[in-house]
Amino acid sequence: MIKTIATTILKLIGWQVSFSLPPCDKYVLVGAPHTSNLDFPLGLLAMWASGLRVNWVGKHTLFKGPFDPLMRALGGIPVDRRAGTGFTKKVIETFASSEQFVMAISPEGTRSLTKHWKGGFYHIALRAKVPIALGYIDYPRKQIGIEQMFEPSGDIEADFKILQEYYQNKTGKRPEKQGPVRVRIVADKKR
Repeated sequence: MIKTIATTILKLIGWQVSFSLPPCDKYVLVGAPHTSNLDFPLGLLAMWASGLRVNWVGKHTLFKGPFDPLMRALGGIPVDRRAGTGFTKKVIETFASSEQFVMAISPEGTRSLTKHWKGGFYHIALRAKVPIALGYIDYPRKQIGIEQMFEPSGDIEADFKILQEYYQNKTGKRPEKQGPVRVRIVADKKR
């Protein structure tokens, strides 16, 4: 029933869902670009419309008070970016102990303009030995989906070239807040 409701809502607001669901049960799902608060509800609707159950990472402040049970029920996992919490290790352990687990992460880590993506999603996938699915939201086309997947090779610079190529024609709601698709170590080497 929720699948039908989500599909109907997306159609009513003019959005198309394009999911080529990965043929595996465990992977890291990149969600990009992330430039607006609207990305979250649109992403949830798209996941529900596709029948995909995902867990997602959100900053710990979203899980305060009465919102905590709701966010967790929607698949949210809080992370406090200010403190070393062992989050990456916990996610890798969850991949190892689960038969089915999809972790959605927005690599920008914020809706604000950034100079680079955070590499946590990549290191989680590499260490957990799971593929990376490329999820996107494209406001000009009113399209959201997952259309590509790849196995991280360990050569982060080469793998980020795949990401750059894939996301080059995907535009967030606020393009001025959409930073380059690169990882910090790549950015630092070019200085």
